[in-house]
Amino acid sequence: MDKKGIAEIKRRLKKENCTIQHISGCYVDSDKNKLVTFSRRFLTLEEEEFYKYLDIAAKALSGAPGDHLLTLSFPLEEEASGGRQQILMGLRDSRLENEDFLDAFYDLIIDTYDYVGNYLITLFYDVYDVPLKGTDDLAMHESDEVYEYLLCCICPVALSKPGLGYLESEGRIGARIRDWVVGATDSAFLFPAFEERSADIHQVLVYTKNAKEPHTEFWENGLGCPVQQTSTQKRSAFSSMITSTLGPDRESTAETVLDLQQNLNDFLLLEEEKDGKDEPVALDAETVEDLLTDSGVNEPDARKISGQYAEMFDGCLPEARELLDTKALRSNEGRAEKKQLQKQVAELTQRLADAGMDAEDGTEIFVNVPPEKAKQVTSAYVDGSRCLIIPLDENDRAKINGKEADL
Repeated sequence: MDKKGIAEIKRRLKKENCTIQHISGCYVDSDKNKLVTFSRRFLTLEEEEFYKYLDIAAKALSGAPGDHLLTLSFPLEEEASGGRQQILMGLRDSRLENEDFLDAFYDLIIDTYDYVGNYLITLFYDVYDVPLKGTDDLAMHESDEVYEYLLCCICPVALSKPGLGYLESEGRIGARIRDWVVGATDSAFLFPAFEERSADIHQVLVYTKNAKEPHTEFWENGLGCPVQQTSTQKRSAFSSMITSTLGPDRESTAETVLDLQQNLNDFLLLEEEKDGKDEPVALDAETVEDLLTDSGVNEPDARKISGQYAEMFDGCLPEARELLDTKALRSNEGRAEKKQLQKQVAELTQRLADAGMDAEDGTEIFVNVPPEKAKQVTSAYVDGSRCLIIPLDENDRAKINGKEADL
């Protein structure tokens, strides 16, 4: 699913647009026991509950596509009788009103979701009359598509923090009662996927709060889908290839990584200028090797890293944007600015140390800048002109032609 499709469904999860018909759920303890199950019409919820459940649902469609949100495809065997996709189809078609289907699905999650602690499984059933859109991309009232879907959210449940509170019944301050509180959505999925403003029963959209360590065991065993790496995982793997080859403790490695990120960003901007920003730019091993050598990596190491890259991402090349480290790019901006400033300061300091003009005959004289002062020299704009600033002690004086002059 793309950003537009995700945003269109997420807009349904606001009170003024909400058409969710049914909600079902199961509270599971750390021993995998089903403590509580519930199933009811969504619009009959108390107002406070209504909003809290909408928050849970909306969180399942948040984050960046490709990182917190991934579209997974069902293998053909999972679409056969008894397959995971068929289980989801039956659950959807029952509109969450078949207790046997629900109970079997809760068991499937409990058996395949690896989590230490209590958690809440929440299922939403919704029907969306998809409006037609004109050539100007504005929605019209007519509809020729009905999107019927399930949204499943898994949220951790933990004890509230201990603390003091006012015990009204006893009229005193004391230790407040700790409650089991439902946290933000940790993992979720939307079935079927919403592709090109229509239901795609061959795909499912999954959400993970933790892009570094998603619950891939649930994707594979609970949903029956081949696992994909998040952008965060791809970026981490790429960084590990570089640091393990060049040496993680070398100062030059950090510099190389910053140079590589800058070169990667420049490459991406050029490609997007040619093909358009909406077109993904795949990054192959040959391009990676070129970027590495341009960043100062010697050819043997560049070949080694590009070989590891080709092996790891065989058949599923990352997009160039997925490997961009925005923090590194920001660091590189400051680093490049600092290096340029240091270069300018060094040049100006050398000019001050080497030459000056005599006020009477114009001959060059030596202007003495002590080494300890030269290290502190900076530059700044004064009245629109870049000037060299040399810090002076109270008694510092400069002599020109043997005469003292205030600076």
